[in-house]
Amino acid sequence: MTLIDVRDLRKSYGGRPVVDGVSFAVEEGEIFGVLGPNGAGKTTTVESVLGLRVPDSGTVRVCGLDPFADRARTTLVVGAQLQESEMQGKLTVAESLRLFAACYPRPADWRALAARLGLEEKLDTRYARLSGGQKQRLAIALALVGNPRVVVLDELTTGLDPVARREVWALIEDVRAGGVTVLLVTHFMEEAQRLCDRVAIFDRGRVAALDTPSGLVARTASSTVISFTPSRPLEEDVLAALPGLASVAHHDGRVTLAGTDETVNAVIGLLARNRVSAHQLRVTDATLDDAFLDLTGADA
Repeated sequence: MTLIDVRDLRKSYGGRPVVDGVSFAVEEGEIFGVLGPNGAGKTTTVESVLGLRVPDSGTVRVCGLDPFADRARTTLVVGAQLQESEMQGKLTVAESLRLFAACYPRPADWRALAARLGLEEKLDTRYARLSGGQKQRLAIALALVGNPRVVVLDELTTGLDPVARREVWALIEDVRAGGVTVLLVTHFMEEAQRLCDRVAIFDRGRVAALDTPSGLVARTASSTVISFTPSRPLEEDVLAALPGLASVAHHDGRVTLAGTDETVNAVIGLLARNRVSAHQLRVTDATLDDAFLDLTGADA
């Protein structure tokens, strides 16, 4: 079942198109990622999904509802953690959860939710005294306290250290396991590659590509990198003739080849035929970073 359906969404500011014909659908039970450089239209699209902005044209449906025209009903099925989310510093965790729970007719058990998200011992702690990771846990709890079918998480782990980030990733996986569909906006390629079932890469207000993380990686010019230090030099024309080769680089006697799985097999055969030893041989797959750069030509 499609829970988020965006079709030909368009929005301009001052005559400049920010979202220019965006379309995608999020299926029930998915973690769907939205990636893109700054200014690519991600936030405007997400705000349109939440009913916070009215598109110039196109349609948005969330659980079959128009999020702007049916805002009251939409808020009952969608939870959100926005990029600039902050609570009043003097509110305790328990007070924040009770306040948000009071806004819904059938809220989740906020105490059980706090325990599930590792906040049970912080219920009496004021928001201003929480660590970054604890604030993010609370943001997830507040997004879930209304028992939503869909939750939108915008730049959830920005500013967290690597340990806290991985803890939040585990929480997002747990949220999905509980039956909630997740729309995740992120700048972290590793985050999207680990969590997302599918990813839409935005560029200049359009969807440049939409696929699984592995599908996006497979589109890169070089899906595999092979590096080694040969026991004796290899002829340049021999390397250039390798199948699937995208590039060759030399540095301090080390050879780095970008290519495909076919290139790897050919390199191994070449070394064996020429009786050349490969010292410190490394074979690594391309990542979502590589796919992102190929598709947008921009940094994450």
